[in-house]
Order: sequence, then structure tokens, then C-alpha cells
Amino acid sequence: MLKIGIIREDKSPPDSRVPLNPTQCKTLIDDGIDIVVQSSQVRCFTDKDYQSAGVPVVIDVVDRDILIGVKEVPIGKLIPNKTYFFFSHTIKKQVYNRKLLQAVIERNIRLLDYEVLTNKSGARVIAFGKFAGMVGAHNSLWTYAQRTGTFELPRMKDLYNYAAAKDVYNKTKFPNVKLVLTGTGRVANGAAQVLDDMGFQKVRPMDYITKQYDRPIYTQLSSFYYTKRKDKREFDDVRDFYNNPSMYESDFDHFLLNSDIMVNGIYWNNDAPAFFTLEQLTSDDFNIKVIADVTCDIAPISSIPTTIKASTIADPVFGYDPQTQTESKPYQAHTLDMMTIDNLPNELPRDASTAFGEMFIEHVIPELIAGGGPMLDKGSVTRDGDLGKHFEYLRNYLKGN
Repeated sequence: MLKIGIIREDKSPPDSRVPLNPTQCKTLIDDGIDIVVQSSQVRCFTDKDYQSAGVPVVIDVVDRDILIGVKEVPIGKLIPNKTYFFFSHTIKKQVYNRKLLQAVIERNIRLLDYEVLTNKSGARVIAFGKFAGMVGAHNSLWTYAQRTGTFELPRMKDLYNYAAAKDVYNKTKFPNVKLVLTGTGRVANGAAQVLDDMGFQKVRPMDYITKQYDRPIYTQLSSFYYTKRKDKREFDDVRDFYNNPSMYESDFDHFLLNSDIMVNGIYWNNDAPAFFTLEQLTSDDFNIKVIADVTCDIAPISSIPTTIKASTIADPVFGYDPQTQTESKPYQAHTLDMMTIDNLPNELPRDASTAFGEMFIEHVIPELIAGGGPMLDKGSVTRDGDLGKHFEYLRNYLKGN
């Protein structure tokens, strides 16, 4: 019998999301899976919620074989010889988590990272991206409201769920702003859903930069619209851009001039071009006042060169001074306002957790019941006291190089 424990989120700042909600846990218990929940004071679903659903709440999960969480587990909390599921933020060789990966291997932990759990086609089967985009779009308008004082909008974190947010949108008159949304994946499409629900009109990119509108509008850009080949050849295949990003440069200038707000929802390759340069910020052609960078890669290796840090849910916006190229107070006439929260789904935790749990049950539980499978094998960052066979590329990173 599978013995699963949902671990408490001990990373600071705390995250209130869960990998399985109370109803989902009870369903798994009814299906014969032994599952318990470690007591926590920070979850969006309380200990009482789980207990009321018939799910055991415990203090210690050391007897569990499989431990599932959301964010990175602090090194001091890692239990040796277990199988863990969480977002490790190590697979891109993130320096700040090297010690975590080293500790995981030293303690003979099998680490399965949600980010690399993929189906036969290579597509991710579990992600919070849609909800990151949804909160990112909401926060972009909240930031603009703080900057201009032209309308009021509550924080997403202060609303019970997205249904409550939609009620707010129906009662809010948004100003006639122009918003450019980049990306076509989960993140960007989540952002587009919110903009649609806000009543923004979606327009074609060429109409966006050439026509005038008397209502709030947005356009959604694929790489075809924001990059071009350096050799001046025609951009005729998006797959070529994904495979050879260093052969492309930014073609975003028209949108800098015609936009009030930017929501960045792309998956960025380190070799791809940034959307703009720091020098362009001081140009009269740069009209953008607010950037919600959901992608949140930190400069200088980033698609947004003004994303110099990740902001937090408690302190969501910082100003960027184009003249000094430094951080400043937000909401000033001469600054660019940056919203760069790196755990955006935590502002919509109940909806995000429920959707996440549905994906976990559909894609992961069957392979766990079967004792393994190709997805779990491929998604094992570490195993048997070493790197998994698909993660040998992390060897030098692991060694500190």
C-alpha cells in the first residue's frame, strides 16, 4: 500500500498552496491509498478542513514512504531515504539551490521535480502556470490603479477565490488602457482569461499598433511578433526560434511605444533576446508604465532587463529609475513600476491547489500505484544517492562549478 504524506510548507516566506485538497485526499483514501497530512498553520485549507473530510492530520511524517509538497524543502527538514515531490528549482542550475541538491543526494533521497514530469510528447503534466498568469494579469491592473488612482481594485490575495474576483471585475470600470501580453502557453493564456473577464477587448497585433480604441484593449504576442532574425531572413517557423534563439533579436519596439502595461508570460531561453534595452527606457518611444513580469528571470540574464529582483506578495511592486538604472520607490512619474512576484499562484491558492491536485491524481498516482513508470523515471532528478540518468548535465553544477 502506498504511504503518502503531504508535508508542511516550511520555506520562508510561507506558501499556502497544497498538492492535494481535502476532498482529493479523501478520494484517494477511499481508493485504498494510505495518506496523511502534516499539521500546518499556513495552508489555504486548514487542518480542520482535512479532518472534517476524514483525512488524518499528524505532526510527524517520518513513517511515510512518499512525501509531497509544493516549494523547496529546507535542508534541515529533509528526511533521508524518502521519495519527495516538490519544485526544486535546481534543473536550470540555480546557484541558490545547489546546496539543496547536494543534501538531497547525500541523504539518499529520490527527488521528483514537478517541472520535469512530462507525457510521451514531452509536455508537462503538472503546472501552476495558468494561475501565475491569472494573478499576474490581475496584479498588472492593480499596480496601474495604484500608480494612477483612476480606479480601485483589491488584491487577488484578499479575495476568497477567482469567482470572487470575477464579481469584482463585473463591477469595475477599467480605464482605456492598452496592454501587451507576451507568450502563448499556460501562463499567457491564464492572463488572457483574466483580461477577457475584465472586459478587455482582444485585438490583433497589427490593429493594436495602428488603430485607436475607446475601450481597454490587449493583444497577445507569439515570438513571431516580438523577434526577428538577425540575418534579415523571414521568420517562417517558430520552431527555428525555439531551437536557435541566439539567431534572433528583439522586434518589440512598436509595442514599447503603444502600450501602457506589459504582462510578460513567455518561457525564456537564456540565449533569446531581451524585449528592450536599458538605454531604450530613456527614449520618448518608451511609453510602458507598468510591467508585470510573470516569467521573472532575474537580470542581467532575463527577457526584461529591469527585473532586477523578485518582489513578494507582501511587497509586490518596486520602482525602476531609467536614469540611474536602479531601484526606487514605485508609483512616481519618472519610474517604471515592476511587479515581479515569483510565487504568484499563492495569491489564488484554493483554485490553484485544486487544479494541481487534479493533475497529480490523473498523471502521477497511476504510476505510483503501478510501482513506477516512464514518467517518474524520466522525472527523477536524483535517485540511489546520485543524479538521475536524465540529469547528468547537472554534474558540474552539483560539484560547485
